[in-house]
Amino acid sequence: MTFGTTEILIVVGVILLFFGARKIPELARGIGQGIYEFKKVSKKSETEDDEGVASDTRENHQH
Repeated sequence: MTFGTTEILIVVGVILLFFGARKIPELARGIGQGIYEFKKVSKKSETEDDEGVASDTRENHQH
């Protein structure tokens, strides 16, 4: 599904009407922080999974 210029402008216009021009930077900041936190937790979870696999492998070789 692709969006053309007209569709994007309509969405931006509706967002401006709904939130108002003053709230847009605050909304964008909140979305950015949410994405940052999600990536941070995702990367931390990946690291913990890798460490868990490594420790499971070591335990299996010891027995």
